[in-house]
Amino acid sequence: MQLISPQKIFRGNGAWLKALPQIKNISKRPLLLGRSEATNIIRQKIYRELLEENLDVHISNLKYDCCYEDLERLEDIIQKKNCDSIIATGGGKVLDTGKFLGDYFSIPVITIPLSASTCAGWTALSNIYSKDGQFIQDVELKSCPEIFVLDHTFIKTAPKRTLSSGIADALAKWYESSLTSSEVEDGLVQQAIQISRVLRDQLLIYGESAYQNQVVHNLSWCNVVEGCALTAGLIGGIGGEKCRTAAAHAFHNAITQIVTTHKPLHGEIVGVGILLQLKLEETKNDNKLANQSIKQLLELMNKLNLPTTIAELGINVFENNNLQKISEFTCRDKSEIHFLPFETSQQDIIEIISNFEKQAIKVS
Repeated sequence: MQLISPQKIFRGNGAWLKALPQIKNISKRPLLLGRSEATNIIRQKIYRELLEENLDVHISNLKYDCCYEDLERLEDIIQKKNCDSIIATGGGKVLDTGKFLGDYFSIPVITIPLSASTCAGWTALSNIYSKDGQFIQDVELKSCPEIFVLDHTFIKTAPKRTLSSGIADALAKWYESSLTSSEVEDGLVQQAIQISRVLRDQLLIYGESAYQNQVVHNLSWCNVVEGCALTAGLIGGIGGEKCRTAAAHAFHNAITQIVTTHKPLHGEIVGVGILLQLKLEETKNDNKLANQSIKQLLELMNKLNLPTTIAELGINVFENNNLQKISEFTCRDKSEIHFLPFETSQQDIIEIISNFEKQAIKVS
């Protein structure tokens, strides 16, 4: 079975109010889930308007990330309050938590992204982390969310940093799937790859304009936001498991194992992962165009104020055995690195990262 998309999608200005009658049809006692203090004003607005629809709403917030400690606490709340749906409002960690809980209790999930930082509002997948933010595993869910609400008026309140992070994460769709699935003959997979190519081109063309002009009537901003939050999810839905993540996300998952006081966003780490993947392709797969792709990406990433090295993520790979830790996790048995069409060893990873970081130091 292929899980392609949410059952109902509301997008644009005022999407939340358009979705409200549909939410009322499937829910009487929702759990309104959030996290950040910065988005509390929006959550309170949503809470009040749910109450006006005579729904018995219960509120709870994450304490950490999408981690087992939070999940167990929230499972207990859902059972005690007899909640019949989850309304997840926030970034990717909140949305993943809501989807996991809805899947666990077999109740409807409504996802309301409050930034365009990931496509988590769309997918039938939850990423589980430790409470310190270390990646543990992906969990495949039984369905996509029942309702997906992408309200532009909510998204425009998000920090610009979340949009640049979302752009980096969405760009990875092309750089990863085109590499892992290039020889797959399934028509839907081929179509998914081509959609990811079009998305990449749109992000390269309009990404800077969207980042600099974050207003709901800016066509570039609207297209980029929907590309990050919707199209990126659609690509995974159509392509399915064959349209896989690869080295960029493998590097992301490994880098999160190094706990630091600086907390980079998911897409910020993935962006660095794309650059490292391209260096890996250049050295291990004789990709003649990889270096040109790196130059093209670096130009955009600098304009979006995105980190371009692990050092800029706040991690020194040359201390505390960090390089070895990253290489070991990148090459562990269940890593996405093994979806690459060529063999990669821990030593390869150490050399790629070491050379990349040292080169960046010389340039600076």
